[in-house]
Amino acid sequence: MPTFSYVGPEEIRNRSRTAPRGAPIRSRPEIVEWLRAQDADEDGWATYVVNVQGMLLVAPRRSEHVACAGGEAVLAAGEVRFESDGSVSAVTNNSTGYCPAETCWLAVSRALDAADLPRPQAFTFVAVFRRCPNCGERNLVKEDWFACAMCDADLPPEWNFQTEDA
Repeated sequence: MPTFSYVGPEEIRNRSRTAPRGAPIRSRPEIVEWLRAQDADEDGWATYVVNVQGMLLVAPRRSEHVACAGGEAVLAAGEVRFESDGSVSAVTNNSTGYCPAETCWLAVSRALDAADLPRPQAFTFVAVFRRCPNCGERNLVKEDWFACAMCDADLPPEWNFQTEDA
């Protein structure tokens, strides 16, 4: 399974070094307790990563993904919305720090299933990330507009950040 390295700004990586890692979630009771302990947003959103061991890690929504991951490579990253019973009502791959490919759903679904967390059948929002081949900028493609936000160069139709196989 491909792993995704952090590709965001170094100043965010550096700031995140002192932030706590995400909490590992192995079961539904653990996420319910985490939600209570965090006094989580009333809407239930959290930051998540799936580490290279396939474990779901969660942090408060405004946390950096690189902090949640402890600075390590991940199998997936994004945002997740939990209901009070621990079920998942929404999940995305929206992480501008890792820019994971749309195909990371498999790692997310396996991690949620391993923790016995009811979930949607696919991402409820799919972030499409592309690196500009001209200037190197990270881009979130919106409305199928494959043009760099910084230099207006054409972006490739395929995901184009580097991965390693886990």
